[in-house]
Amino acid sequence: ARELGLSDDTIRRDLRELAVEGRLQRVHGGALPSAQAAADLDTRLNIASASKQRVGKLAAGLIKSNSVVILDGGSTTLQIVRHLPLDHTCTVVTHSPSIAVALSNHHRVKLIMVGGVLFRHSMVNVGAAAIESMSHIRADCYFMGITGLSVEEGLSTGDLEEAHIKRALSERAAETVVLASEEKLGVASPYVVMPLEHATGVILNGKKTRHFVSACKRLGLDVHRS
Repeated sequence: ARELGLSDDTIRRDLRELAVEGRLQRVHGGALPSAQAAADLDTRLNIASASKQRVGKLAAGLIKSNSVVILDGGSTTLQIVRHLPLDHTCTVVTHSPSIAVALSNHHRVKLIMVGGVLFRHSMVNVGAAAIESMSHIRADCYFMGITGLSVEEGLSTGDLEEAHIKRALSERAAETVVLASEEKLGVASPYVVMPLEHATGVILNGKKTRHFVSACKRLGLDVHRS
């Protein structure tokens, strides 16, 4: 308002109009760019695909033999499966039918499917049944997909049910590693999953990573740059 010589009310009105157009996400005290990754799964597969491949490849290398890992749904976690060696031995827990199908040729991977109500937008199972199923599992690591990562506003996604299931999955793992390809940095979606500092680590890729590397390290996260 000071820079443009406008009133606070004018700025707030403009932010409201831009939010209605889907061009930004209003947050406390201002706004952030709206997450591109809030689109449906088919659309997301074509957004920042090279960045997601690099994040997925690095994440696949972090999966230890004989460990129990939770794989979220989404286009970035699909890249983890595609970079996981076919002879890798581990247990994968997932609420995503797409991830389960992608693992069909990994014959040494024990696959545990979490049931629930299928949320077709992201092709993941959500709801009370999914959360109850997760209560019986203790995993070594959860690879979390998000649509927005902000140091101040935390980790966010475009659906309330997804936010609940992601939080529940994180609570069932000793470590939570956030998958953050370039289009997810510095943007926000309507539903908060959890503060960034509640994660254990983050895999970053993109031109804006320098700022996020230092911020994540200040919060005590393990930072991996792909």
